[in-house]
Amino acid sequence: MGKTLYLECNAGISGDMTVGALLDLGADEEVLREALNSIPSEGFSIEIGRVKKAGIDCCDFGVRLDAAHENHDHDMAYLHGHLEEHGHEVPHSHHEHRGMKEIQEILEVCRMTEPARAMARRIFQILAEAEAKAHQVPVEEVHFHEVGAIDSIVDVVAAAVCLDNLGVREVILPRLCEGRGTVRCQHGILPVPVPAVANIVSAYSIPLEWMDIQGEFVTPTGAAIAAAVRTSDRLPGSFRIGRIGMGAGKRQYERPSILRAMLIAPVEDAGSTDTVHSLSAAGATAGGEAADVICKLETNIDDSTGEMLGYTMEKLLEAGARDVHYIPVYMKKNRPAWLLNVICSEADIPVMEQIIFCETTTIGVRRIRMERTVLEREQMDLKTPYGTAAVKVCRSGNGTRYYPEYESVAAICRAQNLPYRQVFLELQELADAAGRQTEQRKQKHKIIRT
Repeated sequence: MGKTLYLECNAGISGDMTVGALLDLGADEEVLREALNSIPSEGFSIEIGRVKKAGIDCCDFGVRLDAAHENHDHDMAYLHGHLEEHGHEVPHSHHEHRGMKEIQEILEVCRMTEPARAMARRIFQILAEAEAKAHQVPVEEVHFHEVGAIDSIVDVVAAAVCLDNLGVREVILPRLCEGRGTVRCQHGILPVPVPAVANIVSAYSIPLEWMDIQGEFVTPTGAAIAAAVRTSDRLPGSFRIGRIGMGAGKRQYERPSILRAMLIAPVEDAGSTDTVHSLSAAGATAGGEAADVICKLETNIDDSTGEMLGYTMEKLLEAGARDVHYIPVYMKKNRPAWLLNVICSEADIPVMEQIIFCETTTIGVRRIRMERTVLEREQMDLKTPYGTAAVKVCRSGNGTRYYPEYESVAAICRAQNLPYRQVFLELQELADAAGRQTEQRKQKHKIIRT
C-alpha cells in the first residue's frame, strides 16, 4: 500500500536516472546520503545537482569514481567508438569481482529500513539471475563486473532507499524504450540490448520498444530496478498528477536521456490530500466496488519439509506476492501433502514460478486468471497521540470502514506497553472522526463552489 508511481521510460532507464527522478519527486536527500555513507567501500563520492536536457531542468544524481574504480560507463567514445580498431589504447581500470554473497554482506550493514533492504536484495537477485543465465552458471557462482562495481551498488541502494522514503508501493511501467547497435562492456562488444537486459525483460514480461537510434538506453541495473518495482503496466483511465520528477542520464544520444516519474492518483481521489493515497479505484462503481484481475498459482507438494515451505513463503512475499497460504490435502495413495496457493499480479507470475520451482520439490504449477470485485481502498496516514499510524480505509455502499494496520498498532503497543485491542479500537475511533471531518470539509467546499 502507499503511493502510486508512474515511470515513463521513453528514453530508457538506468540506475542514476531512476535515483535522479526520485530525488526530484521529493525523496529526502539527507536520508539517502546517510544510507550511502554507510556502504563499506571506498573509491566513490556522490554528487547531486541540476542539469538541462533539451532545455528541460532535471535532477542529476552522479556517482564519481576514482581512477582505480572508473568503468568508463559514461565515456561515449569508449562505449561506442571501438577505439582499438583505430589503433588507440582501450582504457583499463581495476574492477572488483563481487558475487551475491559479498553484495548481501554489504547490504546487511547499510543504514536503511528493512523494506528498502528487501527491495535492494530483490534488484540484485534479478541482476544475478540474468547474468547467471547469460553465462550458464549457477547464481551463487556468478562473479561479475557490472553488478559488483561500486557505482551499481550505490545506484541500487539509492533507488531502494528513495522508493521507500517516498512511500511508493505501486509502480506503473508500461514499456521500456531501447536503442540499437552494439555497446562495449567488461565482456567485450555486445549487441543492444545486452544479454542481461534481454534476459530480464524476457523473464518479467516487460514490453520492449525499439527506437531507430544507435545506443544503449536500458542498462542492466535500470532493467533490474524496473523488473523489481513494476506492479502494473496499465495507467488508470483518468488520473491526476501529484508531483513530477525528472532524472537525467549521463550518456549523450539523439534522444535526451531523461526519465520522467510521476506520483499519480485516480480522479476519484481528486478531493483528497497528500495524507490519503489511492490503492484501487480503476473501474469503481457507485457502491465503491471495483473490477480487478488477479492471478492464482497453485501446486501440490508432498515431499518438502516444513522449513522449506516456510522459507518459500518468505521468498514469495518478499518478491511481491499479494498473499501466500498452504492447505493440507491428501494426494494419490492417501499421501498427506500441502496445496500451495499464491495470489499475485500477472506481471509477477514468472518470478513467482521461478521461486516455487527453485525452493520446493514440485514439478508443475497451475495458473488461474481470476476476476474479482474489491472495495475501493485507501491508506490514511493518521495523526495520533502516539505518532503517525497507517490506517486502511475501505469504502462501500454501506459506508466507510477503518482498519488500523497491524505494524502501526504493534509498534505503538510495544512502545507504550499497551494491549493490542485497546490501541486498535482507539485508532479506529480516531480514524472515523478524522474521516467525518474530511467529509464535512468536502461538503462545505462543494457548497461554496456551487
